[in-house]
Amino acid sequence: MNSVMVCVIATGVDADTALDRVRDFAQYPHLAEAVISVEVDESADLTMLSTWTVRFRRGLMRWTERDFVDLENRIIAFEQVSGDFTKFDGSWHISDTDRGAKVEFAAQFDLGIPSLNELLNPLAETALRANVISILTGLFGRIEHVAPADTAEKP
Repeated sequence: MNSVMVCVIATGVDADTALDRVRDFAQYPHLAEAVISVEVDESADLTMLSTWTVRFRRGLMRWTERDFVDLENRIIAFEQVSGDFTKFDGSWHISDTDRGAKVEFAAQFDLGIPSLNELLNPLAETALRANVISILTGLFGRIEHVAPADTAEKP
């Protein structure tokens, strides 16, 4: 299983605003060139079903995921229900800091092609990380990259 983690501070934005922006998946195609489309079906209980089409190398990757929004804890958890990955799940965690909203993205994935793992997995990690950073930059403008364990109490 492979994993990707991205952690940023969205300066000048509070955590509730950041959560609202992050969970608006339908806007992502306007924010990141690699995201072709996201179709979202939202239910009343803050569970969404989102269908994604994303550029990957010279082709497209498609999947549908179930997204669970926890407003109180500012967490969005997701898990693939169908698509090109063998497994794809993860979460967004958002919290307040003294510099702005801390936004953490973590995902685990398996492309399901054991014979090509050494070649494809690093490419998939790089592409996923770049797409998440592109989305976050589009959502918030100025972002500061931080290590996931960093806190806002830095000088």
